[in-house]
Amino acid sequence: MRLPVRSIAALTVVLSFAFPLPTAGAGIQPSLYEREVRAESTSHVFPFLKWLRDSALEVVFGKPSTSTKDSRPGAQLRSRYRNDVVIRFNVTNSEEEGAIAQAVDQMFLDVWAFTPEFVDVRLAKDDVSALLTLLPSSLEPSILIPDVAAAVWATYPSGLAETSRLKSSMADAAKWRTSLDGVGNIFFQDYQPLAVITSWMRLLEAMFPSLVSMISIGKSYEGRDLYALRVSAPGGDGEASGPKQTILITGGLHGREWISISSANYLLWSVVTSHSNDSMITKLLEHFDIVFIPVLNPDGYEYTWQTDRLWRKSRQQTKMRFCRGIDLDHAFGHGWDAGKHSTDPCSESYGGDQPFQAVEASALAKWARNETENGVKFAAFLDLHSYSQQVLFPYAYTCSIDPPNLENLEELAVGLAKAIRISSGEPYTVTSACEGAVAGTYSASDSLPRVEEGGGAAIDWFYHELHARYSYQIKLRDTGSYGFLVPSDNIVPTGEEILNALKYLGDYLLGNNGIEKLLSQQASERWKDLKRRRR
Repeated sequence: MRLPVRSIAALTVVLSFAFPLPTAGAGIQPSLYEREVRAESTSHVFPFLKWLRDSALEVVFGKPSTSTKDSRPGAQLRSRYRNDVVIRFNVTNSEEEGAIAQAVDQMFLDVWAFTPEFVDVRLAKDDVSALLTLLPSSLEPSILIPDVAAAVWATYPSGLAETSRLKSSMADAAKWRTSLDGVGNIFFQDYQPLAVITSWMRLLEAMFPSLVSMISIGKSYEGRDLYALRVSAPGGDGEASGPKQTILITGGLHGREWISISSANYLLWSVVTSHSNDSMITKLLEHFDIVFIPVLNPDGYEYTWQTDRLWRKSRQQTKMRFCRGIDLDHAFGHGWDAGKHSTDPCSESYGGDQPFQAVEASALAKWARNETENGVKFAAFLDLHSYSQQVLFPYAYTCSIDPPNLENLEELAVGLAKAIRISSGEPYTVTSACEGAVAGTYSASDSLPRVEEGGGAAIDWFYHELHARYSYQIKLRDTGSYGFLVPSDNIVPTGEEILNALKYLGDYLLGNNGIEKLLSQQASERWKDLKRRRR
């Protein structure tokens, strides 16, 4: 006789609570570029009980691979980046920005970040002198990351194969339920590969069936499901059932931006486990559904684990055989033709030869339109990226047109940044997504090119086409010390920052202005709880 899935899931949680696998201490962080192997010891677990627990897990999630090799790519990864560095230019005028933009196109450079303060570029050490010959003498580079290969290697979890991580993570389910801050949660101690994230999402649905539902909004180019979790709670005022307004949160549009994926997952976990425990989250879910899509670019993300840690685009075949992939954040329909790189498949910001040519962008747009046709209204859209610690609002494709509710967009953006600063002290700047490396007015007709064009951005499409009044791209940690290679000990702090931003967003959408008071009350409550525990 087969047990129902919910019964099996409940049995799994009970068994994992009674016979947990030992995990590394949450307070111990690996060194900067070298992490020691973590071994899983199960000598204290009775063999039969361990088998029973693991068998229950396999019934729910399938039997994992028996491979125990290091999960990180091999020698080809070190070879790929062994001569690469990341350098920074402090750009002060539009002529300098134009010169960098032309050099980027000419040399096919990998732009890591551009803000009104700096432009970061990755290239081979041997190419630095060639780059400087194309730039004004006023541009003096500084080295941010002298050894990209070592920094890349350090971001992969070491010592545990994917199977061990999956088994440990799933077996630790009961501890997750009582660890609301995520610090003791092994899932957030390291970046996780796609298979583990998918299994974790299924586990959340099994653990919280009345609150969480898992759906696929479509398929990627290589046939992977684009999974989303909808978090929905009954309304608190007894009003008639029907579609509630929706907040959409996406991560992983760019494969290499791992912190955006971990942050989306951290928000998801925090919202689910805080319901009925956190008044702000509970009230938010009474009035809004929240849909999380942690990995919108699963093909690119998987490729960063298997082959190229710094891969940005999707893996879709283009008209040029050796230049695969489309930049999903330049593939949406609104303002798409403002991108000057749209015809070059080798560009890192290539948005396709026509709007929505990218399979994943098309799937998201189709799903979102179907939602609106069924009565759903998107109240807000948060698109998580990295890096540079910015809150960006529409429009991305041009600065010559102001969005109709510009003042509200700016007001809320400043509030989001302030909520982050209050919670962690980290500064996030606020600006229009259209701004380049030098503050000014840019549009598709400007003679001097930006470092990267903004046409076809997801935040523009959701704002203009689906009327999501509050649409933001949030670029997470850090400001350049690690760039896309932020160490895993930043996962929880970054997640906490964005969680406080989400609470501020919810407070704002509900028509309140008491977020600072709310944060101070939460801090006071945590302090009182700590004192009670010490008695």
